[in-house]
Amino acid sequence: MIRLFRVYFPSRLLLLAALETILISAALTIAAAIWFGSDAELRLVYENGFAGIAVATGICVLCMYYHDLYNTMVIRNHRDVRLRAIQAFGTTCVILALLYYAFPAVRLNRGVVVFGLVLTGVGLTGSRTLFVRFNGWTHLNQRTMLLGRGPVADLLMQQIESRPELGIDIVGYLERASAPNGHVGALKRLGEPEEVEQLVVRERVSRVVFSADAASSLPIESLLRLKANGVVVQDATVAYESVTGQVPVSSLRPTWLLFSDGFRISKTRLLYKRIAAVVGSLVGLVLSAPLMALVALAVRLDSPGPVIFRQQRVGKDGKRFTIYKFRSMRVGSERDPRPAEENDSRFTRVGRWIRQMRLDELPQLYNILRGDMCFVGPRPFVPEAEEFLAATIPMYRGRWAVRPGATGWAQIQRGYCATLQDNIEKLGFDLFYIENLSMGLDFLILFQTVKILLLGRGAR
Repeated sequence: MIRLFRVYFPSRLLLLAALETILISAALTIAAAIWFGSDAELRLVYENGFAGIAVATGICVLCMYYHDLYNTMVIRNHRDVRLRAIQAFGTTCVILALLYYAFPAVRLNRGVVVFGLVLTGVGLTGSRTLFVRFNGWTHLNQRTMLLGRGPVADLLMQQIESRPELGIDIVGYLERASAPNGHVGALKRLGEPEEVEQLVVRERVSRVVFSADAASSLPIESLLRLKANGVVVQDATVAYESVTGQVPVSSLRPTWLLFSDGFRISKTRLLYKRIAAVVGSLVGLVLSAPLMALVALAVRLDSPGPVIFRQQRVGKDGKRFTIYKFRSMRVGSERDPRPAEENDSRFTRVGRWIRQMRLDELPQLYNILRGDMCFVGPRPFVPEAEEFLAATIPMYRGRWAVRPGATGWAQIQRGYCATLQDNIEKLGFDLFYIENLSMGLDFLILFQTVKILLLGRGAR
């Protein structure tokens, strides 16, 4: 795992993305060399050919990402990869055509682009086949041992077993012989905690993950010696966060919030978020004003009632504020407590469309300008729902530590919430965001939000 923007990414996926970036650049360069023949050097060096290749490569990789070609579930399906690759290349051609019209200086010959994408398609087939086989070579995986058992360790094991791209192989666990569980699925008990040093050598283990439930029986001196010799020694909660980008709320101890490395929100970070919110919301209000006027007119003509929907939401420190949205439901629908559903009968004709396009959220730019919200943060809910969840879910009030956001880590990871379990999982993502709050993480969330908006995912 490699940490970027305070979030961990599977190193194998990052390696795949890097190799395919090189592959696309090489394919376009080879295509230019063949297409132009003896004039290739002149075109590439003196006529911005390499700059054009760099631009085309970046756009192609971005389109591949936006078409989920680096999604672990898609990578395993060869047919799905081929279909999405064709879609990504088609999108690349459209974007490049528009870009070349606006900026002729970075234009590549049309034949070079098409020929280069054909070569890229051939190379992509080979790279993906090799990646799937590489994932299947378990002897290249990082061998990991669990020290002690517990709910978080069990959750971690389930995640690792379902995600081979992580490159982690759990060889077994150490626990007292008097413990009730001797086997958990295919995972076996290797021995006593005191034998950790010998077993690390015997099993060729490079990572030891210990459970907080076994803290009283941890062989501290042995673990310190292993750590000094290069073995990674990691708490199960930290390991779970790095794998999932989520805090394990259902198995979390309250002391974790106190002793975690995160949750130190400096005034500097809050200041940059506020400055970014003010500048971004002002620019957004100016640029979206014509579109907002059209949406307001459509809402007014479509059904009787106010154009703007107002509702109380819970914000920072549990304080209430009024959120503003374009009305997308019939008047009186707010008395129905049911969460919005697909093809909900309460939607107006225009309301269903603007919700799919997320245009109903545009008036929240005013909330951001006022300081009720930020662009990125936990999503605010109505007071009744917040009070119920705060009384039901431990540490739920922790998400009130920062201003709520128009988008957030939970929104891009979990999507729409309809059940109590959904909200528990979403809280895990919210706490992870607060723990790792940074400018880089905010940019990552906004980048992925654009993908969700363009693909129309998660709207109801």
